Amino acid sequence: MKRSTAYSLPNLLTYGRCLAVPAVVVLLFWPNDSWARWWALGIFVAAAITDYFDGYLARAWNQQSALGRMLDPIADKLLVAAVLMMLVAHGTIGGWNIWAAIVILLREILVSGLREFLAELKVSVPVSKVAKYKTTLQLVALGFLVAGPAGDEVFAWTTVSGLVLLWAAAILTLYTGWDYLRAGMRYLVEE
Repeated sequence: MKRSTAYSLPNLLTYGRCLAVPAVVVLLFWPNDSWARWWALGIFVAAAITDYFDGYLARAWNQQSALGRMLDPIADKLLVAAVLMMLVAHGTIGGWNIWAAIVILLREILVSGLREFLAELKVSVPVSKVAKYKTTLQLVALGFLVAGPAGDEVFAWTTVSGLVLLWAAAILTLYTGWDYLRAGMRYLVEE
């Protein structure tokens, strides 16, 4: 009898990342409280680290599952989208920098829709290496921005560094979005 993978460690790490989202959001409701920012950063960093380890452990321990494949990208998108929205709401990301956040959110929605459409056609679109780098760069940029004003007290360029990295992530996001769209284009125009 095969053991259920629903409670495997890789899936538990993914569940933890999903649970981290509301915790980070609640802490970011106090944008001027340095302690709340540091706690939000700690939870965010722990959640970001699980993004690497859940996939690595699933492959290493042969515990890959349909649930994990479905939930992992959802957890990533929830974490990134929720943090982006909170940072925009409180002005850590403001002015022209909002466009970088919009590019990232639009790409995530576009690729999710494309994957859903292609899944109905039984077409698999594997995650590229560049897309993994994109996710890593997004998470690092958001880490700097979550620290934001609290981080600026320790390292004066924390927020500026986060914004520069956010733009780099947005550029990589455009590239990977185009890459996925191009890969799925032949299935979109067939009819």
